[in-house]
Amino acid sequence: MRILLTGKNGQVGFELQRALAPLGTVRAVGHAECDLADEQAIRRLIREWRPEIIVNPAAYTAVDRAESEPEAAFAVNSRAPEVIGEEAARLDALVVHYCTDYVFDGSKSGAHSEADIPHPLGIYGKSKATGTQALRRQVKKHLVFRTSWVFGAYGNNFAKTILRLAGEREEIKVVADQSGAPTSAALLADVTAQILGQYRRWPDREQFPYGLYNLAATGETTWCDYAKTVVATAWRDGRDLKLRPENILPIATAEYPLPAARPANSRLATDLLRHTFGLRLPPWQEGLGHVLQQLHRT
Repeated sequence: MRILLTGKNGQVGFELQRALAPLGTVRAVGHAECDLADEQAIRRLIREWRPEIIVNPAAYTAVDRAESEPEAAFAVNSRAPEVIGEEAARLDALVVHYCTDYVFDGSKSGAHSEADIPHPLGIYGKSKATGTQALRRQVKKHLVFRTSWVFGAYGNNFAKTILRLAGEREEIKVVADQSGAPTSAALLADVTAQILGQYRRWPDREQFPYGLYNLAATGETTWCDYAKTVVATAWRDGRDLKLRPENILPIATAEYPLPAARPANSRLATDLLRHTFGLRLPPWQEGLGHVLQQLHRT
Protein backbone atom coordinates (compact mmCIF):
# COMPACT_ATOMS: atom_id res chain seq x y z
CA MET A 1 0.00 0.00 0.00
CA ARG A 2 1.06 3.58 -0.66
CA ILE A 3 0.91 5.45 2.64
CA LEU A 4 1.36 9.20 3.14
CA LEU A 5 2.36 10.11 6.70
CA THR A 6 2.36 13.68 8.00
CA GLY A 7 4.05 14.96 11.15
CA LYS A 8 7.08 12.69 10.88
CA ASN A 9 8.97 14.71 13.50
CA GLY A 10 6.26 14.54 16.14
CA GLN A 11 5.95 11.98 18.93
CA VAL A 12 3.34 9.86 17.18
CA GLY A 13 4.69 10.44 13.67
CA PHE A 14 8.11 9.22 14.76
CA GLU A 15 6.65 5.93 16.04
CA LEU A 16 4.36 5.55 13.03
CA GLN A 17 7.31 5.51 10.64
CA ARG A 18 8.44 2.32 12.38
CA ALA A 19 5.01 0.73 12.74
CA LEU A 20 3.73 1.43 9.22
CA ALA A 21 6.88 0.33 7.35
CA PRO A 22 5.83 -3.36 7.04
CA LEU A 23 2.49 -2.39 5.45
CA GLY A 24 3.84 -0.82 2.27
CA THR A 25 5.65 2.19 0.89
CA VAL A 26 5.57 5.04 3.39
CA ARG A 27 6.25 8.63 2.40
CA ALA A 28 6.80 10.53 5.63
CA VAL A 29 6.73 14.33 5.55
CA GLY A 30 7.27 17.04 8.14
CA HIS A 31 6.72 20.78 8.20
CA ALA A 32 9.66 21.37 5.84
CA GLU A 33 8.11 19.16 3.15
CA CYS A 34 4.50 20.25 3.67
CA ASP A 35 3.25 23.10 5.85
CA LEU A 36 -0.24 22.02 6.93
CA ALA A 37 -1.22 25.67 7.25
CA ASP A 38 -0.76 25.90 3.46
CA GLU A 39 -3.86 24.44 1.81
CA GLN A 40 -2.34 24.33 -1.66
CA ALA A 41 0.77 22.54 -0.41
CA ILE A 42 -1.44 19.81 1.04
CA ARG A 43 -3.34 19.41 -2.21
CA ARG A 44 -0.17 19.29 -4.31
CA LEU A 45 1.42 16.65 -2.10
CA ILE A 46 -1.61 14.36 -2.13
CA ARG A 47 -2.22 14.74 -5.86
CA GLU A 48 1.42 14.02 -6.69
CA TRP A 49 1.77 11.01 -4.38
CA ARG A 50 -1.77 9.58 -4.83
CA PRO A 51 -1.69 7.51 -1.62
CA GLU A 52 -4.12 4.73 -0.76
CA ILE A 53 -3.92 5.73 2.91
CA ILE A 54 -3.20 9.12 4.49
CA VAL A 55 -2.14 9.01 8.14
CA ASN A 56 -2.30 12.43 9.78
CA PRO A 57 -0.88 12.70 13.32
CA ALA A 58 0.39 16.24 12.61
CA ALA A 59 -1.24 18.92 14.75
CA TYR A 60 -0.81 22.30 16.39
CA THR A 61 -0.36 21.09 19.97
CA ALA A 62 0.75 24.20 21.87
CA VAL A 63 -2.32 24.18 24.10
CA ASP A 64 -1.64 27.46 25.93
CA ARG A 65 -0.17 29.36 23.00
CA ALA A 66 -3.25 28.49 20.96
CA GLU A 67 -5.25 30.89 23.13
CA SER A 68 -3.30 33.79 21.58
CA GLU A 69 -2.82 32.12 18.16
CA PRO A 70 -6.29 30.83 17.24
CA GLU A 71 -5.82 31.31 13.49
CA ALA A 72 -2.68 29.17 13.48
CA ALA A 73 -4.36 26.45 15.56
CA PHE A 74 -7.46 26.32 13.36
CA ALA A 75 -5.42 26.32 10.14
CA VAL A 76 -3.54 23.15 11.11
CA ASN A 77 -6.08 21.39 13.34
CA SER A 78 -9.31 22.25 11.53
CA ARG A 79 -8.83 23.37 7.94
CA ALA A 80 -5.98 20.96 7.10
CA PRO A 81 -7.98 17.80 8.01
CA GLU A 82 -10.87 19.13 5.94
CA VAL A 83 -8.59 19.59 2.91
CA ILE A 84 -7.06 16.15 3.45
CA GLY A 85 -10.56 14.69 3.56
CA GLU A 86 -11.54 16.43 0.32
CA GLU A 87 -8.48 15.13 -1.51
CA ALA A 88 -8.82 11.63 -0.05
CA ALA A 89 -12.44 11.41 -1.17
CA ARG A 90 -11.36 12.18 -4.74
CA LEU A 91 -8.84 9.33 -4.60
CA ASP A 92 -11.11 6.95 -2.67
CA ALA A 93 -8.32 6.83 -0.07
CA LEU A 94 -8.55 6.07 3.64
CA VAL A 95 -7.66 8.81 6.13
CA VAL A 96 -6.38 8.02 9.63
CA HIS A 97 -6.55 11.03 11.92
CA TYR A 98 -5.97 11.62 15.65
CA CYS A 99 -8.06 13.61 18.09
CA THR A 100 -7.77 14.53 21.76
CA ASP A 101 -9.49 14.31 25.13
CA TYR A 102 -9.39 18.13 25.15
CA VAL A 103 -12.54 18.18 23.02
CA PHE A 104 -14.42 17.58 26.31
CA ASP A 105 -14.93 19.94 29.23
CA GLY A 106 -14.30 17.11 31.70
CA SER A 107 -17.50 17.58 33.67
CA LYS A 108 -18.75 14.03 33.06
CA SER A 109 -18.36 11.70 36.03
CA GLY A 110 -17.53 8.58 33.99
CA ALA A 111 -15.35 7.82 30.99
CA HIS A 112 -16.24 9.60 27.76
CA SER A 113 -17.65 7.46 24.96
CA GLU A 114 -17.61 8.06 21.21
CA ALA A 115 -21.25 9.16 21.42
CA ASP A 116 -20.56 12.03 23.85
CA ILE A 117 -20.92 15.47 22.31
CA PRO A 118 -17.69 17.51 22.41
CA HIS A 119 -17.66 20.64 24.53
CA PRO A 120 -14.09 21.96 24.51
CA LEU A 121 -12.84 24.54 26.98
CA GLY A 122 -10.08 26.13 24.90
CA ILE A 123 -8.92 26.96 21.39
CA TYR A 124 -6.83 23.81 21.02
CA GLY A 125 -9.78 21.56 21.87
CA LYS A 126 -12.15 23.57 19.69
CA SER A 127 -9.79 23.40 16.70
CA LYS A 128 -9.38 19.64 17.08
CA ALA A 129 -13.11 19.08 17.47
CA THR A 130 -14.01 21.09 14.36
CA GLY A 131 -11.20 19.43 12.40
CA THR A 132 -12.49 15.98 13.22
CA GLN A 133 -16.03 16.95 12.28
CA ALA A 134 -14.87 18.49 8.99
CA LEU A 135 -12.81 15.45 8.05
CA ARG A 136 -15.67 13.06 8.78
CA ARG A 137 -18.02 15.11 6.61
CA GLN A 138 -15.62 15.06 3.67
CA VAL A 139 -14.61 11.41 3.44
CA LYS A 140 -16.46 8.22 4.28
CA LYS A 141 -13.29 6.15 4.57
CA HIS A 142 -11.88 7.54 7.81
CA LEU A 143 -10.56 6.29 11.12
CA VAL A 144 -10.29 8.89 13.86
CA PHE A 145 -8.50 7.79 17.01
CA ARG A 146 -9.20 9.98 20.03
CA THR A 147 -6.54 9.65 22.70
CA SER A 148 -5.18 11.26 25.86
CA TRP A 149 -1.99 12.34 27.62
CA VAL A 150 0.43 11.20 24.91
CA PHE A 151 4.06 10.53 25.82
CA GLY A 152 7.04 8.84 24.21
CA ALA A 153 10.82 8.53 24.15
CA TYR A 154 10.97 11.01 21.28
CA GLY A 155 9.81 14.62 21.57
CA ASN A 156 8.62 16.70 24.50
CA ASN A 157 6.04 15.45 26.99
CA PHE A 158 5.06 15.39 30.66
CA ALA A 159 7.02 12.26 31.58
CA LYS A 160 10.27 13.67 30.18
CA THR A 161 9.66 17.00 31.91
CA ILE A 162 9.21 15.24 35.25
CA LEU A 163 12.41 13.27 34.71
CA ARG A 164 14.31 16.48 34.02
CA LEU A 165 12.89 18.19 37.10
CA ALA A 166 13.68 15.11 39.20
CA GLY A 167 17.34 15.59 38.38
CA GLU A 168 17.24 19.26 39.35
CA ARG A 169 14.91 19.65 42.33
CA GLU A 170 14.18 17.99 45.64
CA GLU A 171 10.50 18.97 45.71
CA ILE A 172 7.86 19.81 43.08
CA LYS A 173 4.11 20.43 43.07
CA VAL A 174 1.83 18.75 40.54
CA VAL A 175 -1.90 19.05 39.83
CA ALA A 176 -3.88 16.25 41.46
CA ASP A 177 -7.49 16.96 40.45
CA GLN A 178 -7.30 16.04 36.75
CA SER A 179 -7.56 12.38 35.73
CA GLY A 180 -6.81 10.47 32.56
CA ALA A 181 -4.81 7.66 31.01
CA PRO A 182 -1.23 8.38 29.89
CA THR A 183 -0.93 6.78 26.43
CA SER A 184 2.36 6.02 24.72
CA ALA A 185 3.01 7.13 21.15
CA ALA A 186 4.24 3.60 20.48
CA LEU A 187 0.85 2.17 21.49
CA LEU A 188 -0.96 4.60 19.18
CA ALA A 189 1.36 3.65 16.32
CA ASP A 190 1.14 -0.10 16.93
CA VAL A 191 -2.66 -0.11 17.18
CA THR A 192 -2.89 2.00 14.03
CA ALA A 193 -0.70 -0.51 12.19
CA GLN A 194 -2.71 -3.48 13.47
CA ILE A 195 -5.98 -1.96 12.31
CA LEU A 196 -4.53 -0.99 8.94
CA GLY A 197 -3.33 -4.58 8.62
CA GLN A 198 -6.95 -5.65 9.07
CA TYR A 199 -8.00 -3.06 6.52
CA ARG A 200 -5.51 -4.46 3.98
CA ARG A 201 -7.01 -7.96 4.38
CA TRP A 202 -10.66 -6.85 4.55
CA PRO A 203 -12.66 -8.58 1.79
CA ASP A 204 -15.08 -5.70 1.13
CA ARG A 205 -13.68 -2.32 2.12
CA GLU A 206 -17.04 -0.65 1.64
CA GLN A 207 -18.12 -2.62 4.72
CA PHE A 208 -15.06 -1.84 6.85
CA PRO A 209 -16.00 -0.37 10.26
CA TYR A 210 -14.88 3.21 9.60
CA GLY A 211 -15.51 5.89 12.20
CA LEU A 212 -14.38 7.49 15.43
CA TYR A 213 -12.78 5.37 18.15
CA ASN A 214 -11.34 6.14 21.56
CA LEU A 215 -7.80 4.79 21.81
CA ALA A 216 -6.03 5.09 25.14
CA ALA A 217 -4.11 2.86 27.52
CA THR A 218 -6.01 0.99 30.21
CA GLY A 219 -6.43 2.46 33.68
CA GLU A 220 -6.39 5.99 34.99
CA THR A 221 -4.33 8.29 37.17
CA THR A 222 -3.87 11.95 38.07
CA TRP A 223 -1.01 14.14 36.90
CA CYS A 224 0.41 14.03 40.42
CA ASP A 225 0.31 10.23 40.74
CA TYR A 226 1.61 9.95 37.17
CA ALA A 227 4.62 12.07 38.17
CA LYS A 228 5.19 9.91 41.25
CA THR A 229 5.12 6.78 39.09
CA VAL A 230 7.65 8.28 36.68
CA VAL A 231 10.06 9.09 39.50
CA ALA A 232 9.54 5.82 41.38
CA THR A 233 10.16 3.82 38.20
CA ALA A 234 13.25 5.85 37.38
CA TRP A 235 14.66 5.19 40.87
CA ARG A 236 14.06 1.44 40.41
CA ASP A 237 15.88 1.61 37.08
CA GLY A 238 18.94 2.94 38.88
CA ARG A 239 18.75 6.62 37.98
CA ASP A 240 20.47 9.03 40.36
CA LEU A 241 17.83 11.69 41.06
CA LYS A 242 17.40 14.49 43.58
CA LEU A 243 13.63 14.09 43.76
CA ARG A 244 11.86 11.27 45.57
CA PRO A 245 8.22 10.31 44.90
CA GLU A 246 7.07 11.37 48.37
CA ASN A 247 8.32 14.89 47.69
CA ILE A 248 5.94 15.36 44.76
CA LEU A 249 3.18 17.37 46.39
CA PRO A 250 -0.45 17.47 45.18
CA ILE A 251 -2.05 20.80 44.34
CA ALA A 252 -5.38 21.88 42.84
CA THR A 253 -5.70 23.13 39.27
CA ALA A 254 -6.63 26.54 40.66
CA GLU A 255 -3.18 26.76 42.28
CA TYR A 256 -1.45 26.34 38.90
CA PRO A 257 -3.24 28.73 36.53
CA LEU A 258 -2.53 28.44 32.79
CA PRO A 259 -3.88 30.36 29.77
CA ALA A 260 -5.93 27.36 28.57
CA ALA A 261 -8.36 25.48 30.80
CA ARG A 262 -7.92 21.70 31.02
CA PRO A 263 -10.65 19.08 31.43
CA ALA A 264 -10.82 17.65 34.94
CA ASN A 265 -11.86 14.27 33.53
CA SER A 266 -9.97 13.01 30.46
CA ARG A 267 -10.93 9.36 30.81
CA LEU A 268 -11.94 7.65 27.56
CA ALA A 269 -14.00 4.46 27.23
CA THR A 270 -12.26 2.15 24.73
CA ASP A 271 -14.82 -0.69 24.57
CA LEU A 272 -15.85 0.09 21.00
CA LEU A 273 -12.32 -0.10 19.59
CA ARG A 274 -11.38 -3.22 21.55
CA HIS A 275 -14.50 -5.14 20.58
CA THR A 276 -14.62 -4.00 16.94
CA PHE A 277 -11.02 -4.88 16.15
CA GLY A 278 -10.36 -7.58 18.76
CA LEU A 279 -7.51 -5.71 20.42
CA ARG A 280 -6.05 -5.67 23.93
CA LEU A 281 -4.95 -2.31 25.28
CA PRO A 282 -2.23 -2.55 27.96
CA PRO A 283 -2.18 -0.63 31.25
CA TRP A 284 -0.60 2.80 31.03
CA GLN A 285 2.19 1.79 33.41
CA GLU A 286 3.42 -0.78 30.89
CA GLY A 287 3.98 1.79 28.18
CA LEU A 288 5.60 4.17 30.66
CA GLY A 289 8.03 1.48 31.77
CA HIS A 290 9.12 0.81 28.19
CA VAL A 291 9.69 4.50 27.49
CA LEU A 292 11.65 5.09 30.69
CA GLN A 293 13.85 2.11 29.87
CA GLN A 294 14.52 3.57 26.42
CA LEU A 295 15.42 6.92 27.94
CA HIS A 296 17.66 5.26 30.52
CA ARG A 297 19.64 3.55 27.75
CA THR A 298 20.22 6.79 25.82
